[in-house]
Amino acid sequence: MTAQPLSFDPYNLIITGVGGQGNVLASRLLGRMLVVQDYYVTIGETFGASQRGGSVMSHLRISTRRAWSPQIPHGRAHMVIAIEPSEAFRVLAVYGNPEVQLIWNTRPIHPVSVITGQAVYPSLEEIAQGLNELSARNWRLEATAQAQIMGNPILGNIMMVGALSAVSDLPLGPEIFEKAIAEMMPPAKVPINLEAFAWGRTAIT
Repeated sequence: MTAQPLSFDPYNLIITGVGGQGNVLASRLLGRMLVVQDYYVTIGETFGASQRGGSVMSHLRISTRRAWSPQIPHGRAHMVIAIEPSEAFRVLAVYGNPEVQLIWNTRPIHPVSVITGQAVYPSLEEIAQGLNELSARNWRLEATAQAQIMGNPILGNIMMVGALSAVSDLPLGPEIFEKAIAEMMPPAKVPINLEAFAWGRTAIT
């Protein structure tokens, strides 16, 4: 299978969230979906804290030509996927630019400072307004809410991958997703992941 040309080469994608949201699984799933189509994919991961709840960021650099360094240069992200909404601001402040696009999950995870009353988490309206100002285009998903309906909040990461497949020019269609998820998950978990992916593709269009 020959890799198809990309709108940007390398295409710089960042997935951001907090520990426990399946950020790393999403990045490795995307990497697998692309590598089998002959793309070069370099993944770099940073962890703000080792425990659940710390910031987690994955850099994916996707190319038809060669492997690139795992760190995306500042101001050079093409797409950001934020599984936790406030993390989008942290990433866009460093890696954003006037053309960057964003997919973000609406469900916040409050840090300790908010829980203890030392800080105030912005409202959904304030988040949406800020992200509109920081991105050329953005899409928001009620991914966690839908994942809870389906019985597993972590499915939100798969929904974000489905959403990406619907709006980017990366070749991430249902067939290649099904093949990749079947290689990464036990057979009993494949159907619910296919459902989550399909929901993400539909929800964003």
